Amino acid sequence: MIQMFFSATQYAAATVTAAIRAGQFGPREGVRRILVVSNVAAVPEVSTPLDRMPGFEKLRPEFDEVRSWNEFISPHHPAGWAPRAQDAALWEKAVRLAWDLGDEPVEIACESIQANPSRAVADIFADSPLHVYADGLMTYGPTRNRVPHGMSSRIERVLHLDLVPGLRPLLLSEYGVQPEAVPGEAMVEVLAQLGESGAGLLAGLLPADHPPTAVLLGQYLSAIDLISQDEEQGLHLRMLRAAARAGHRDVLFKPHPSAPSVYNETLEAAAGDLGVRLTVLNEPVLAETVFAFLRPKLVIGCFSTALMTAAAFYGIPVARVGTDLLLERITPYENSNRVPLTLIDAALPHAERDEVGTPLELKGMAEELTPLVRAVGYCMQSRKHHALREETALWLAAHLAEYQRYFKRRRLTSLRLPGGAPVRAEALRRNPAVRRAVRRLRSAARPA
Repeated sequence: MIQMFFSATQYAAATVTAAIRAGQFGPREGVRRILVVSNVAAVPEVSTPLDRMPGFEKLRPEFDEVRSWNEFISPHHPAGWAPRAQDAALWEKAVRLAWDLGDEPVEIACESIQANPSRAVADIFADSPLHVYADGLMTYGPTRNRVPHGMSSRIERVLHLDLVPGLRPLLLSEYGVQPEAVPGEAMVEVLAQLGESGAGLLAGLLPADHPPTAVLLGQYLSAIDLISQDEEQGLHLRMLRAAARAGHRDVLFKPHPSAPSVYNETLEAAAGDLGVRLTVLNEPVLAETVFAFLRPKLVIGCFSTALMTAAAFYGIPVARVGTDLLLERITPYENSNRVPLTLIDAALPHAERDEVGTPLELKGMAEELTPLVRAVGYCMQSRKHHALREETALWLAAHLAEYQRYFKRRRLTSLRLPGGAPVRAEALRRNPAVRRAVRRLRSAARPA
C-alpha cells in the first residue's frame, strides 16, 4: 500500500504528521508513505517550499520520501493546472513511472478537494480512496464548489483540528462524509518540535531585555480582494493601537509572507509615535512557534485561524480587529471566508472596545456557535443543505435581531427566510419566470 500526502504549507504538513502519529492512517508496517510538496505561491521561484523551511527535519522521519509536485508538473503552476479528462489516465501512468509506484494501490490524503492541486490529484488517481484534511476554520463552513459524484463517493473522511471543541464541520457533509478530529495533543507536540528550530531563530531576532508581550497577525486580505491595500494597512494600525491601549509597549508584528514591505514601514512609524517597541518578523516561522516561544499575553488579528490555535492550543488571550468591516465587504455571500470570519467575530472580544487579556472560555462555546454556523452555512449553500432550512428559519425567527450582522437582507429575501423583505405583487408581476408561467396558463386556457 502506498499513502501519498499532499501538502502546500508547513502547517498543513504538521497537521497530517500529527494525524499519522495519532494512528489515524494505520500502522507504518507494509506501507510506503510519500509526502508530496506543493508551492502555490504566486511566484513559487522566489518563495520557500515547506520542505526547505526551518524545522522540516522534525516531520521528515514520518515519510519514506519527499517529492515536489511543482517539479513534476513544471512549467505549470500547481494552483492553476489540472489534467484534461481524457489525459488523466496517462498522467497516472506518468506519476507511477516517475516515482516508481508500480501497480501498488494508492491512498491519497490532500487538502481542499475543491481546488488544485488536490482536485488535479484526485482526478489523476481516479480509483484511489481520498482522505481530506483541513487545518483551518474553513472546515466549519459548507463546501464551496460541487464535487463530482465519482470523486465525492471516494472521500472517506474529513480530518480536522478541533479548534472549537464540539462544533461539527459542515465541509463535505452534504455528501455524507464524516468529520474526524486530529487530537490536539498530537498537534501541539508536532508544533513544539517544529518550534525547536524556530526558537533559535527567534532568540536571535527578538530583544532579550524587552521581549514582545503582544503579537499582531497580518493576513494580506487585499490579495484576495476583500479590502484594499490601504484599508488593510489601516487594520494593522488599528491592531497596534489596540495593543498599546491594552498596555503593551513591546509588540511583535507577523506579516503575511506575501505582504508588501510598505506595511511594515508604516507600522514602524506609528509605533514610534505611540512609544511602542515594534519587532517585525519577516522570517518563515509559524505563528504557533511564536506563541510557544514567546508565550505572549495577547494576540490580535482579524480572522486568522492562528487566533483560535493561540486560544485552543496555548491558552493565550486573543482579540479581533476589523471583522465588522469585513462582514460588510465580503462578497459573494458564498465566499468560503465567511464562516471563519463569523466564528471569530462571534467568539472573540473586540480589541478596540472590550476588555482584553483574559483567556477565551472554549467550554460551552459550541452550544452558542452551532446554530449560528449552521444558519450561515445554509444561507451560503441552501441548495446543498435542504435539511437545514427548517431549523434555520426557526432560529432566525428567534435570534435574528441579535445576529443581524451575519446575514444580508437580500439573501434572506431570496431564500424566503425571516428577516427578508416581503415579496410585493408588483415585483412578482415583473419577474420573468412568473410572466412566462402566466403566459403558458393563459395559452392553455384559451378555447381550441
